[in-house]
Amino acid sequence: MRNDILQKLMETIVERKGAAVESSYVAMLCSKGEDAILKKVGEETTEVLLAAKSGDNQHLVYETADLWFHCMVLLAQRGLSANDVLEELAKRAGVSGLDEKAGRKDNAH
Repeated sequence: MRNDILQKLMETIVERKGAAVESSYVAMLCSKGEDAILKKVGEETTEVLLAAKSGDNQHLVYETADLWFHCMVLLAQRGLSANDVLEELAKRAGVSGLDEKAGRKDNAH
C-alpha cells in the first residue's frame, strides 16, 4: 500500500502543475520556473542535513519528506516521474555501491 504513495503523489503533482497559481503551491512553484524549484530543493537539502545533525529522527523524517516532495516537483517539471527514479534504483539493486559508482564514471553519468 505505501509503495503506491509515490505514484499517487506524482499524479497529484502533475495534475496541480496546471492548476491556478492561487489555488496550488505546486502550480505557484512551477510557474516561477525551474530555478525556483531548484532553490527549494537546495533549501530542503540543507534542512535535511540540519535535522540529521540535530539527532531528532522525527524531524529528519519530516524534512526528508519535504525534500522528496520538492524533488518530485522537479521531476514533474522535467516530464519525469518517481517511477523513473524507482527504475534506476531497481537497476542498482544487488550491485555494489562501489561498482555502481565506477560504472557511472565509465558511462559519464
